[in-house]
Amino acid sequence: MIRTVETDVIIKNVKEMAIEANYYLSSDMDGAMKGAAVKEKSELGKKILGQLLDNLQIAADEKIPICQDTGMAVIFLEVGQDVHFEGMPVEDAVNEGVRQGYEEGFLRKSVVGDPLIRENTRDNTPAVIHYSIVPGDKVKITMAPKGFGSENMSRIFMLKPADGIEGVKQSVLTAVKDAGPNACPPMVVGVGIGGTFEKCAILAKKALTRPAGTHSDIPYIKEMEEELLAAINRLGIGPGGLGGTTTALAVNINTYPTHIAGLPVAVNICCHVNRHVVREI
Repeated sequence: MIRTVETDVIIKNVKEMAIEANYYLSSDMDGAMKGAAVKEKSELGKKILGQLLDNLQIAADEKIPICQDTGMAVIFLEVGQDVHFEGMPVEDAVNEGVRQGYEEGFLRKSVVGDPLIRENTRDNTPAVIHYSIVPGDKVKITMAPKGFGSENMSRIFMLKPADGIEGVKQSVLTAVKDAGPNACPPMVVGVGIGGTFEKCAILAKKALTRPAGTHSDIPYIKEMEEELLAAINRLGIGPGGLGGTTTALAVNINTYPTHIAGLPVAVNICCHVNRHVVREI
């Protein structure tokens, strides 16, 4: 049975999610940060984590952004195939929600309309929207504002199939080492393996929205996530890049089938706030 969804509902939810994601740390990241503060072995690292937690609490209490870079809005829109939209075009509705959220929430507008001419759009639109059609009559919206301190540290590696699992691990570690303090650690590391050049990047981006502390359902991928997290935390980059035993809070890996001649790997790093909010309409 077809279910009608008014696009005004999309606007309202995206607006609220933009503000929520930028004011409040998600519950999974809050737990990960507090857990890291307890486990961190370096005294300086503990101090930095404590300062970061204080900052996050002040932001929530005073309803101000948890980071001055309120990001470019990334939206994953999972639309049930039995949904019929009424109102303005869906893409326009998403962008209107972003516009309202960034204006009403007094969030920094960081988007330029042309990547080379670089004139600010003044409302943080357009968003980057990833669509997927899924079974059912619901609309799932994932809002993930992405700051560019960490985004600029992202990498894609077009490996040879013979590079295998060890090649993937080395690529992830290379990306994290090269990022160093620039990604505002402790970081979350999203990894996409498989597909094509562009597909693995989307897989890595989506991996960042998985709750910290959860793992892939594929046993060997789960093992790789745990192994890489331990290896990254042995690098000594530490909170704020000032040394310590907590360089990453999570490593999340998504996979997809690929071609016999390739092994694409994308690494999308996010800072310690790793903003993401999910709602289902």
